[in-house]
Amino acid sequence: MNEFLVEITTTVPEGTSSNEVGRRRAAEAVRARELAAAGHLARLWRPLGELRSIGIWRAADEDELREKVLDSLPLRPWMTLTVTALESHPNDPGQS
Repeated sequence: MNEFLVEITTTVPEGTSSNEVGRRRAAEAVRARELAAAGHLARLWRPLGELRSIGIWRAADEDELREKVLDSLPLRPWMTLTVTALESHPNDPGQS
């Protein structure tokens, strides 16, 4: 699988009920666990003091990542995404 850096900003549309937001957030947590178990979601961070997420995601290619992985997220209609394909760096200390 290839790795991708994905930056996600979620903006809840004005007028959305708190019940709908809560329902989607709960479903998002379940889906994130499923995607992690399937090997698609490797890591996820939230920058200190910000309402966005940065994660390492895995998929066969960017089409699969977008169409089958990210589009399956319950909050996806409210998300703005930036996807960057990654490759190994020869000086990566994590490489054996």
